[in-house]
Amino acid sequence: MQDKRLEQLADETGRLLSWKRLTMTAAESCTGGWVAKVMTDVPGSSAWFERGFVTYSNQSKIGMLGVRADTLEYFGAVSEQVVLQMAQGALLRSRADVSVAISGIAGPGGGSQHKPVGTVWMAWADGKGAAAERCWFAGDRGQVRRQAVIHALQQLAAFCAEK
Repeated sequence: MQDKRLEQLADETGRLLSWKRLTMTAAESCTGGWVAKVMTDVPGSSAWFERGFVTYSNQSKIGMLGVRADTLEYFGAVSEQVVLQMAQGALLRSRADVSVAISGIAGPGGGSQHKPVGTVWMAWADGKGAAAERCWFAGDRGQVRRQAVIHALQQLAAFCAEK
């Protein structure tokens, strides 16, 4: 099934990255590689997409991205602190100029009073700094994940536009 909105957004983001002469990497948990898939669906994406990390488990976040075990234990995987470490770790473990990181609770289970289903943290980083944002998305698992991908790419484009 094609998703014209995602195709358009990936194409626009890719053109911006190319114009800015930037490469990107993605560190994904709840989206399971969807950002990487959408971005690499664009012909010519090898010019600006460097690599993707799918780090669904806490152990993979530690091993692949260098997220600190104590950060995961204290704040949980769905937190500002963890997505910032994911975004920075993806940069350190790639040759990319910018990164996006996503960790959330897509549902249908796994939520809590403090972190309900639909809670998603995202971060964007480059060599000079990082930004993070908490979002709440409504809908079923697929809808939450799709909205997370859209928002992550929209904000990545805004992050890159400032460079």
